[in-house]
Amino acid sequence: VVPGWITPAIPLLLLWIKTFPEGPARVQALIAFELELGVLSLLLGATGLAKRFVDLVPDALKAGILLGAGIAAVRLVFQAGGRFDSYPWTITIAIGFAFYVLFSNHFKTLRNVHPVLKAISDLGLMPALVLAIIVAPLVGELPWPSIEWGFTVPHFKTLFTEWTPFSDRIGWPAASLYVSAAPLVFAVYIVLFGELIQAEALIDEAREFRGGDEDIHFDANRNNMIVGMRNMGMSLLGPDISMCGPMWAAMQVVECERYKHGPEAMDSLFGGVASFRWGTFTGYFFAPIVTLVKPILPIALSLTMLVQGYVAVRVGILKARTFNDLGVAGIIAAVLITREAAAAFAVGIV
Repeated sequence: VVPGWITPAIPLLLLWIKTFPEGPARVQALIAFELELGVLSLLLGATGLAKRFVDLVPDALKAGILLGAGIAAVRLVFQAGGRFDSYPWTITIAIGFAFYVLFSNHFKTLRNVHPVLKAISDLGLMPALVLAIIVAPLVGELPWPSIEWGFTVPHFKTLFTEWTPFSDRIGWPAASLYVSAAPLVFAVYIVLFGELIQAEALIDEAREFRGGDEDIHFDANRNNMIVGMRNMGMSLLGPDISMCGPMWAAMQVVECERYKHGPEAMDSLFGGVASFRWGTFTGYFFAPIVTLVKPILPIALSLTMLVQGYVAVRVGILKARTFNDLGVAGIIAAVLITREAAAAFAVGIV
C-alpha cells in the first residue's frame, strides 16, 4: 500500500488543537493525540481486534463521522479567509480538471480510446498540480517558480531540539491531555479503518485482473500495527498535523490501475509502490523539484482536501443502511464540525 496521511481527519484534528493556546501547549496536545492514536492502532492490530472494534460502532455513527470529516475538509478550503479566497481561479480550474479526470464517467470512456488521456489518468493528481503551476502565475495569484539548483538540507536537528517532547521548549504532555484526546482518537480511528477497507478492496480488484500471477497478501491487522508504529514514532520525533495513515488513496488507485495492465506495465505491485515512495522521498532532497512545487503547496493541499472530502462524504453516505441512519448521521456530522468529537459521540449514541 502507498502510505499517506489520514487526510479526511486533518480538519477534525485542527478544530481540536485550536482549542489550545498557540505555542508549546498546542504542540503538546498534538503529541498526546498522535501518540495515543498510535498506541490504539498498534494494540488493535496486534490483538486482531481492529475489525471487532469497528463492527461495534453503529452504522449511523460511522456514517456521521465520515460525513463530518468530509464536510470539514471542504469547509477548510472554502471558509471565509481560507485558501479559496486567496487563490479562487487556480483552485477552481485545477479542482475542476482533477474531478473530471478522477471521477467523471465521460472521461473514463475517453481514456479507453485515447492513449494520451489514459496516460494522464494514470498520474492521479499530478496533472492537476502541473496545471496549477502554470495557471496560478497566469491569473496573478502566485509568482512563477524560482528554480534553484543543488540539494536541500532538512532541519532534522531543529525539529528534534525545538518541536519534540524531548526539548525543553515543549516537554511531555500532561495526563489530562491524553484523556481529552481520547474521543477524537476513536473518531479518527474510524476514518483510518475506513481507508484500510478501501485499500483492501483496491488490492483485491487488482489481484483478480492479474490472475494471481503474484502473491499479494493484504492483512488489515498488520497494517494497523505499521500505522501505529509510524504514528508513535512521529509523535516523538516530529509531531505531524497530517498524521500517518494507511493509504494515500489517489496514488494507490494509480498504482493498482497500472498494475492491472500486466507485467509489461508493472512487474510487481510491491516494486511499483516501493519505487514510487523511494522516488518521492528522494525528491525532497533535490532543490529543483522542491522549488518548482513550493509556491503551489497551499493549492496542492486544497486539491487533496477537496478530493478526500468528496470521497469521505460518498463513503459516509453509503455506510448508512436506513433513512434513520442517514438523518442521525447528518446531525452527528454537524455536531462534529461545530463542537468536538466527544459531543458528536454523545449526541449520536443518544
